[in-house]
Amino acid sequence: MIVRQSPAKVNLFLRVLGKRSDGYHDILSLMQRINLYDEMSFDLKGNGIKMTCPGGLVPENKNNIAYRAAEAVLSNVPRHSGVEITINKKIPVAAGLGGGSSNAATTLVTLNEMMGTRYNTKKLMQMGAKLGADVPFFVFEKTSLASGIGDRLKPVKDVPTLWFVLVNPGFEVSTGDIYENLKLGLTKEPIKYRIPRFVTMSHVAKGLYNDLEKVSLRFYPVLSDIKELLTANGALGSLMSGSGPTVFGIFRSEADAKRAECNLKEARIGSVFRACSI
Repeated sequence: MIVRQSPAKVNLFLRVLGKRSDGYHDILSLMQRINLYDEMSFDLKGNGIKMTCPGGLVPENKNNIAYRAAEAVLSNVPRHSGVEITINKKIPVAAGLGGGSSNAATTLVTLNEMMGTRYNTKKLMQMGAKLGADVPFFVFEKTSLASGIGDRLKPVKDVPTLWFVLVNPGFEVSTGDIYENLKLGLTKEPIKYRIPRFVTMSHVAKGLYNDLEKVSLRFYPVLSDIKELLTANGALGSLMSGSGPTVFGIFRSEADAKRAECNLKEARIGSVFRACSI
């Protein structure tokens, strides 16, 4: 058996540039992994795929993207091969933190190792892109500038270590609904857009931006309250991650993040997590 940690992510910057003819959207995003993890265990036994998710937070069948990731690897090994996968969820579900995509990437990488399929990172990223737009990022395992639908990745090395406090209000948000309400036209030609510098803590705080946030804040005004609470408790800047509803604040130090975490837990505004960039 192998046990792996499957990390969450936040989007420090997210521009939605336009809708594509295939239904996806062209984006430009700075994506950062954080040390909030799901725990996944993998055991080669039996035939086919058996998935267990204690607590019933996510499906245990093909409706789970990690299950489909396992199918993608097993389709290239002898038919008698099987795997049992257990996912202990710590990352909130449908929260803008990429938990499902991370689980899928962890599954691809781990089963590739366990089953000896010997796919390189590029091949695993290509397999991941067929499962979901964020999966290649988690396979890549680097802070990245993502473009295209999120599958074209360029490593970004100079982002400083960041401390976060994340607040999840406890309801799920449909990514499709949020994108639909952006009401963007089709992307007919390449769009050039420069991302702000993220070299210092001040750069990061000033550069936080998310096109999807304005839609989600309109639908869910409580997210504005959470952003204000984070700022009132010392956040240098705050932003919704992905399509939400999780909101994060960036703090100057771990001590500042700890203080804010305690205060926000007392405010009972949702689930509160402290995390660091990885």
